[in-house]
Amino acid sequence: MSIATKTGDGGTTALMYGRRVPKTHPQVEAGGATDELNAALGMARAASKHDFVRNNLLAIQKDLIVLMGEISVASGDLARYLKDGYSQVTPAMTAKLDVLVREIEVKAASFKGWATPGDTLDSAALDVARTVCRRAERRVCGLKEAGELQNAETVVFLNRLSDLLWLLARWSENQADAGEK
Repeated sequence: MSIATKTGDGGTTALMYGRRVPKTHPQVEAGGATDELNAALGMARAASKHDFVRNNLLAIQKDLIVLMGEISVASGDLARYLKDGYSQVTPAMTAKLDVLVREIEVKAASFKGWATPGDTLDSAALDVARTVCRRAERRVCGLKEAGELQNAETVVFLNRLSDLLWLLARWSENQADAGEK
C-alpha cells in the first residue's frame, strides 16, 4: 500500500479506528502539534553533544508516542483502544520528568531571568522543542476544554516537559560555557 492513499484529498483525515474528521478538527490539530514536537525532540537529540540529553530525549520521545496515540482516538473509541492493549499517559510518566527536573536543578547553577535562545546549536534546538511543546500543550488543552480529552494527565505531562526542555537548554549552555573555560 502506498503512503499516498489520497483519502485526505477532500480535507478530511481518519482518527484511530477510522472515524473521519476535518483536518482542522481539534484532535488533528493536537496530534499534528504533538507530531511536530516529536520531530523537534528528534532534532534536538541529533544536535546535542551530550549523552545525558540524547538518552533522556529518546526516552521522552517513546513516552510521547503513547500520548500521540491516546489523543488520536475519539472519546467513543477509548474503551476499545484500552481493550486493544494501548496505554495512556500516566502520572508515572510525568514523575520521570519531575525526577529529571530535580536532577538538573540540583546539579546546575541557578537559572535567573529570561533566556535568549541561540547560545549554542543544541540549546537552540531544545528551545525550539520547548516552544513546540507549549503549542502542543495549548492544543491538548483545547481538547480538554471541548470535552474531548479523557485523560487530564496528558496536559500535566506536556506542561512538565516544556519546563524540562527549558532546563535542558540552559544546562546545555552551561556545559558549553564550562568547556570553554
